[in-house]
Amino acid sequence: MSSTHHARSEFTARYFVESSVPIAKAAEVIAGEQSSGTFLSLPGETEELKQRSRARVTKVDSLPPAFEPSLKSAFVERKQEANLFYRGEIEIAFPVHNVGANLPTLLATLAGNLFELGEITGLKLLDLDLPDDYARQFAGPRFGIPGTRQLAGVQGRPLVGTIVKPSIGLMPEQTAAMVDDLCAADIDFIKDDELLADPTYASFDARLAAIMPVLKRHADRLGRMPMYAINISGSLDDMLRRHDAVLAAGGTCVMASINWVGFGGIEHLRKHAQLPIHGHRNGWGAFTRCPQLGFSFTAYQKLWRLAGIDHVHVNGIRSKFWEPDDSVIQSARACLAPFAGIQPLMPVFSSGQWAGQAPDLFNTLKSVDMMHLAGGGIIGHPQGIAAGVASMREAWEAAVEGISLETYAQSRPALRAALSHFKAV
Repeated sequence: MSSTHHARSEFTARYFVESSVPIAKAAEVIAGEQSSGTFLSLPGETEELKQRSRARVTKVDSLPPAFEPSLKSAFVERKQEANLFYRGEIEIAFPVHNVGANLPTLLATLAGNLFELGEITGLKLLDLDLPDDYARQFAGPRFGIPGTRQLAGVQGRPLVGTIVKPSIGLMPEQTAAMVDDLCAADIDFIKDDELLADPTYASFDARLAAIMPVLKRHADRLGRMPMYAINISGSLDDMLRRHDAVLAAGGTCVMASINWVGFGGIEHLRKHAQLPIHGHRNGWGAFTRCPQLGFSFTAYQKLWRLAGIDHVHVNGIRSKFWEPDDSVIQSARACLAPFAGIQPLMPVFSSGQWAGQAPDLFNTLKSVDMMHLAGGGIIGHPQGIAAGVASMREAWEAAVEGISLETYAQSRPALRAALSHFKAV
């Protein structure tokens, strides 16, 4: 490698690749396509330009090949060349000056037309690393875990929360009544469902007006404001207006459907926001569920950290979703892990959660920095909502102290009822 390459600042990306051509060749095709090269040698691509701007392959690790392509390619079929599909993991280093502090262009570089290449029959972005001085040029989370804890008034344990259910259909006054019940149970965190933003029968403004007096009344009693992540997803103008309305009303959190608002939208919101941004990742399965296509969560959460969200969903263990438990735990670890000097995200566990998951979450993560959201596990508790919240808190106390739930539950009726009721479900 020429010394010029090493003098330039670079960020790296790691990929799983499946290809009709050997992996080392596929890696070079990707590196060329995603920087200065194209499929033909062009007069403008001088040696000096390559030194400055061409991406370079820094690692190629082969894996056992496949005999069928994971993704169809008319290009491969036209060439009638492949009955073996090479697989491997590769790492590519890109010059920082190709991109600058431009998140959409960073995405176009890391995850753009390389997915389209004819030779490629499988591709997943596994991870990325940025130099600290480059990462600092992006906004990053404004609040993160410490700022969220401070606003919610909750230290030393997970934020226990829930989602307003039914997701859709409640009138503003019905939502306010449910929030009243949840706050009366001393809950830490409540969020809108991602399906609920500004329906005609319960507009954003009407819901905010109905909910805030309830939250304030309980804040006076509790000495802390229960955090409500109200869904502000919409156009940029809508989101900025809604954020300002939440702030003016005394709210402490806003939520957005990050995949659909997009990186540019979230970055714009983050520059303006004076409240934590609760990142809902609905649609994420489309990016990751096929093992040979898309993004790993490790890479995905790093990109959203750059954009500046504060919390992100990671599914739940033993949940209603497709994802295996070890993948959920790995996702939460990724949120909490160091990355280029950017502060961690608060992982949000939800879906099929109740008190019973607390010991496994604590023992695998060795952390209480998370939100543990239970819908049925709180609202469906046989002794009511207050007992549902109490059972979650008690389960976490037991987990942190290393006491079995069964033992801890002997003197705690809410936890005892949860164990007998939800284990049978």
